[in-house]
Amino acid sequence: MNFIAWIIVACEIGFWVVIAAGLITRYIFNQKRLGLFFLALTPVIDLVLLVVTANDLYNGATATQVHALAAIYLGVSIAFGKSMIRWADERFVYYVKKQGTKPVRRTGMAYAKHSMKGSFQHVLAFIIGGAFLIIMIYLIDDPSKTEALSDMFKLWALILGIDFVMSVSYFIWPRPEKTK
Repeated sequence: MNFIAWIIVACEIGFWVVIAAGLITRYIFNQKRLGLFFLALTPVIDLVLLVVTANDLYNGATATQVHALAAIYLGVSIAFGKSMIRWADERFVYYVKKQGTKPVRRTGMAYAKHSMKGSFQHVLAFIIGGAFLIIMIYLIDDPSKTEALSDMFKLWALILGIDFVMSVSYFIWPRPEKTK
């Protein structure tokens, strides 16, 4: 695994470490401001990834799927970051603090709407990450060095289309409630 791949892994781990630190600080130690500080570090992690990836490409590296993955990671992190933190926050309060209401498993139309909301977040992630991919392709300006970026952009567009088809399918065939 190359250096950029390790940085992506480190950023993903760092993302969840600062979220855990923020939640623990917030709810276990009752330090709301310090907890908010930790949660606010998530964009800093994204910035580190962006700088390292851009530097690698600037220094002449041929773009790989790992560089493309960095752009995808940034788009997903920005588009889904707030909702992922909210998801973790709700579960932490319920399962660790033993407070609040149990997170509900959505079914039927509620699940279909939630899935479609996720698909729209995916579009936002695609726009952000895709912009990074396009900027890298434009700045490198050498198709032989950016083929992996172009291929990943096309693959991601296909995955985005499949995501939308799946979300629409939940309106036609709603997710059933679990039987006990």
